[in-house]
Amino acid sequence: MVTKEITDFDIHQISRSGQCFRMRQLSEDTYSLIVFGRYLEVQQQGRQVSFSCTEEEFNALWRSYFDLDTDYGSIKRAIDPEDAYLQAAARLGGGIRILRQELWETVVTFIISQRNNIPRIRKCVDALCREFGQKESNFRKEPYHPFPTPYALAKASEESLRGCGLGYRAPYIRKTAQMVCRGEIDLEGLFLLDYEAAKTELLKFSGVGEKVANCISLFALHHIEAFPIDTHIQDMLKRYPNGFPFERYAGFAGILQQYAFYYELFGTEELAYGSSKRNGVVL
Repeated sequence: MVTKEITDFDIHQISRSGQCFRMRQLSEDTYSLIVFGRYLEVQQQGRQVSFSCTEEEFNALWRSYFDLDTDYGSIKRAIDPEDAYLQAAARLGGGIRILRQELWETVVTFIISQRNNIPRIRKCVDALCREFGQKESNFRKEPYHPFPTPYALAKASEESLRGCGLGYRAPYIRKTAQMVCRGEIDLEGLFLLDYEAAKTELLKFSGVGEKVANCISLFALHHIEAFPIDTHIQDMLKRYPNGFPFERYAGFAGILQQYAFYYELFGTEELAYGSSKRNGVVL
C-alpha cells in the first residue's frame, strides 16, 4: 500500500468523468480499476490517497496514469476570472485529471461509446472483458479480466461480439482489431505523432469519427489540446454566443472540456451533494 498527499484529485469525480469505464466504487471512499492488465484499488480520505500497490509500481505506472506530475491548480488559475461558467465548472469538477489510458482499450471503448450512455458502456465493456479477456486474480485471489487483445477480438465472430451488447458497433470493433493485427495502423507509432497527425491516423479505424478520434487523442495519447464535442459539450458551447475562447486556452482546452462535461452531466446533483468540498480538492 502506498499513500500520497495529492491536491486537485477526486477519485469519485474521475470515476464519473466519462474517460474510463472499468472503475468501480467498492465503498464510500474506495474504488477499483483494471488497466494495463493490472488491478488497483484507490482509497481517498481528503487529500490522503492510498494505492494498493508497491512504491515501485506506483512510480512506474500509476503516477503517470493519473497524471500526478501535472499542476492542475495552475490550469484552473488560468481560467478567465470573468468566465462565470468555466469558473463554476472548475470549482465543481476540479478533482478530475486526464488519465493516460491504454491505447487499444481506449480505441475500442470509445467506439462503443457512440450514441451510448455511461452505464450501458460499462456493461458492454464488462461483457467484452469477461468473454474475451484472459482470467487473472487480484491480491485478494479474486478473479478479474484484463481488456482483450486485438488478436482476441479480431478472431471473434460478429455474432459473439453482438452477444456482448455491442449492436451495430460489433463489426466496427472486429474490423478495427483486424486492422491492428494486420499492421495497417501501428498503435505504438501513434505516440510519436503530434495531435493532428495522430488524429488523422485514428480516423482510419473502422467506426472512428471526429469525436471518437478526439476522445482517444485526449484520454490515451494525452494530447490535452484535443476537445471532443458531444451533445453535452454542444450545450456548453451554446453558452458562448461569441464563440468559446479556444485561443486563450490553446494547449490545454481538453482539460477544461472535462470540467465542462462533468458540470453539464452532474452539476445539479453534485452541487446538492456538496462533493466540490470533498476529498481535499483545491478550488
